[in-house]
Amino acid sequence: MSNENADFVYGINAVEAILEQRASSVEALYLGGKRDDKRHNNLIRAAQASNVNISRVDAQAFERLLVQAGLDAASVHQQVLARVRPAEVQDENFLKTLLKRLEVPALLLVLDGVTDPHNLGACMRSANAAGAQAVVVPRDNAVHLTAAVRKVASGAAELTPLVVVKNLARCIESLQQAGVWVMGAAGGTGQSLYQLDLTVHTALVLGAEGAGLRRLTRERCDALFEIPMAGEVESLNVSVAAGVSLFEALRQRRFL
Repeated sequence: MSNENADFVYGINAVEAILEQRASSVEALYLGGKRDDKRHNNLIRAAQASNVNISRVDAQAFERLLVQAGLDAASVHQQVLARVRPAEVQDENFLKTLLKRLEVPALLLVLDGVTDPHNLGACMRSANAAGAQAVVVPRDNAVHLTAAVRKVASGAAELTPLVVVKNLARCIESLQQAGVWVMGAAGGTGQSLYQLDLTVHTALVLGAEGAGLRRLTRERCDALFEIPMAGEVESLNVSVAAGVSLFEALRQRRFL
């Protein structure tokens, strides 16, 4: 199996999602061991309905496939691995078209330099659950779609577009010109998340693990906010902070 010009998706939820959303992109499905249960059988039927080639391999051969795919053999793969053609990368033009077509207030999640695939996957899952229309990341110094991201996203990576932009500061300016209010999460600002009006066109901007928002990103935001903390810790993991912020927007919009 060659991994050239291919992506990989592992885990039952993630593979089910890509079979549902982009079945034509699935080139092969590999099932490890002798697992025979309802979830595996449902997955097989979905793959067969889309004429996907299915290969059953023993445990050792499956581990070799994981290594060839560039994955950790210790990953929680549930003995399911799919080889897929890479998804089309979305860019600034996609974002502009998306905003023009929206019939509801925009809700975007912008991540400034998040490099941990587990954090990106969790952010994409929360974004989808809260009804965000896209997740935006910079091209450089940030993680994009990987097998680990898709696994953690648990299907959300196939449903919520990931937009990769060349210059995040310019992207923020473009969003503002399109009528989107850009709100950046930053500690010590004095303004609470719960004081913001998130019922308008909104982009929530969160920074990288540990470093937070870069200076230029902070300066481009229309407003900065912080999440009130009652305990002793000084900050939240970026995926947790994204979830809190996104669901505050959803809460407010439920009353529109």
